[in-house]
Amino acid sequence: MPRDKAKRKQKRVPNAKTNKKTLSWSRLDNAAKIFPPTSHGADSGVFRLSCELREPVDPGLLQQALDDTLTRFPHMLMVMRRGVFWYYLEQTAQRPLVMPEHAPPCAPLYEGSGSLLLEVSYWRSKINLDMFHVLADGAGAIAFFEALITAYLALCHPEAGTQVQLQAPVSQKWADSFQKYYKMRSGEQSSGAGRAYRLRGPKRPDGGLTILEGVADVRQVLDAAHRYGATLTVFLTAVLFEAIHEEMYVRHRKRPVVLTVPVDLRGFFPSDTTRNFFSTIRVGYHFGERSGELEDILTETAAAFKSELTPEKLAARLNKLASLEHNPLLRPIPLALKNPVLRFSGYIADMGETAALSNVGKFKLPEELHPYVRGFGVFMSTGALELCTCTFDSSLHFGFTSVKEATDVQRRFFTRLTEMGIEVEIRSNEYNEEEP
Repeated sequence: MPRDKAKRKQKRVPNAKTNKKTLSWSRLDNAAKIFPPTSHGADSGVFRLSCELREPVDPGLLQQALDDTLTRFPHMLMVMRRGVFWYYLEQTAQRPLVMPEHAPPCAPLYEGSGSLLLEVSYWRSKINLDMFHVLADGAGAIAFFEALITAYLALCHPEAGTQVQLQAPVSQKWADSFQKYYKMRSGEQSSGAGRAYRLRGPKRPDGGLTILEGVADVRQVLDAAHRYGATLTVFLTAVLFEAIHEEMYVRHRKRPVVLTVPVDLRGFFPSDTTRNFFSTIRVGYHFGERSGELEDILTETAAAFKSELTPEKLAARLNKLASLEHNPLLRPIPLALKNPVLRFSGYIADMGETAALSNVGKFKLPEELHPYVRGFGVFMSTGALELCTCTFDSSLHFGFTSVKEATDVQRRFFTRLTEMGIEVEIRSNEYNEEEP
């Protein structure tokens, strides 16, 4: 659904207090380069973080908190320009205005070189941050969102005595860690995963995303995972494999089900950047060649994670991604010619993926602010189906997004969890229109 043009204009106002010490422009990091040419339709390249409070949102205090937070994250105030050879980011004096929720999660943000790449909205007791992936990855956006929610709740509840948390210097937060850890050597080359099983069924007629949320007690899910000797991510990946399997016709089992799993590289290479610094691994299971029992799926999944999540393999993928910018044959090609190639590469990559699963981990706030928060959520735009999970306190949030109308896979996933004794609260699908 298109965003309201009038409202988009209202959210940008010039501000003479722009921090002159921050970078005036920057190249896109290497993970970001793929998003401009491949983001279209429901796969907008935008993700959403949300925070549900235990009280209605005060828009005035939220705007004050956003302004204050941006002084500590001035590098988030960027617009994307089109250069001769690459897109690039340029600092802007525009400032986002907080507004009531008026568009679905992950709706497109980039509509030209004047577009801010983030938006903060609210509805009743919920605060949303939508962000275009060229600006940051999930970990970087979470750092910004945690700072925003902390600043807002500190204004709402000064009696809590919250102290502003120390942040890394702007130079570190805006560092391109792909360049920092790039080595000019030939790393391990991927042979490609081949074609994967693709989910069937009609897409939404409005071209948007179908959204389904679930919330469970993380301790119940961990207990179930531990009964199988699995980690949380391996367990959820295996359950998603099961849910997709039940969707497949027998004749479709000649192709493997392949899940893409993003990996935060900060866990392997020290970095405080809030820019993109992630890689992906692909985990497959061939139901036409194996038993399809949960225990076997877990064994195969755990083995794939162990094999792929090594510093050596991640470094090789990092080098391969970073080499895009260093390729002497590719660099001088004009952007108008690069874009079709990158779009085609994205299409080929999509053919090797059935769905994606991203476990972004824990949201963290000062302990004294926990009583004011119900939980957090994460949603990602997609051209297929994606599950994003996160935790806060004892709650585990599931955020499903899909281009398909049907929610059979999602509901089978939740049904399988409940069959294991896990209580799941399933929440509403659609976004909330601004109330008169």
